[in-house]
Amino acid sequence: MRRPVLSTALLLLLLAGCTSAPGGDDGEAADRWRPTPGTDWQWQLSGKLDTSVDVPVYDIDGFDHGKATVAGLHEDGRKVICYVSTGAWEDFRPDADKFPAAVLGKGNGWEGERWLDIRATDVLEPLMAERLDMCREKGFDAVEPDNMDGYRNETGFPLTGEDQLRYNRLIARLAHERGMAVGLKNDLDQIPELVDDFDFAVNEQCAQYGECADNQPFVDADKAVFHVEYELPTERFCADSRELRLSSMLKRYELDAWRKAC
Repeated sequence: MRRPVLSTALLLLLLAGCTSAPGGDDGEAADRWRPTPGTDWQWQLSGKLDTSVDVPVYDIDGFDHGKATVAGLHEDGRKVICYVSTGAWEDFRPDADKFPAAVLGKGNGWEGERWLDIRATDVLEPLMAERLDMCREKGFDAVEPDNMDGYRNETGFPLTGEDQLRYNRLIARLAHERGMAVGLKNDLDQIPELVDDFDFAVNEQCAQYGECADNQPFVDADKAVFHVEYELPTERFCADSRELRLSSMLKRYELDAWRKAC
């Protein structure tokens, strides 16, 4: 049977519709928030939330805050990041009992927290999907998944770099499927391999350890690097941060409302 000849215009439209988004994304990349280098921010995970800080981005605990809080920040013109731990179990979370003992490893240095066996994606993927569903339902614009570098720590499991890459990309995909941006937390060694999968980075203490230049691939890709120091005074890192175009500030370890920005 003779096939009809497609017009050039129609052929171009069909080809455009079959083209995948850059980096193998889910096709909705253009709709996601994309913070750019130098964007100012506030990170508060403890204490009564202070919404008066004059910055365009807030990073707050996803479990501790509801839809009304996120909506209020949106009304003030802020984008809001949902902090959730994806690489460690926390005994104080409402879903803690859903994690089987087999995936719980050694403590990660914080009270009530233990590393997760990120190889067990059959167990962890649905649990993390539920957490990211929560972030989406509350209206968050993005996700900060914490404890994303277990392979470099004593977790109690023989995790490899490949295990970590696979898991981190899984978390990025779950966030993107829900229309949210997602940040790579620390994991500096794998930035070159993961920069295309994440929309921004969150870093702790790169100045103290002389590692801030490792974040350059994100800046080169026009993606923000949200950075905090805990022990260095601002005069020790702010000049370098401005040169590297990082979004830097000094915070206390408890991540309460106090901040001193560069």
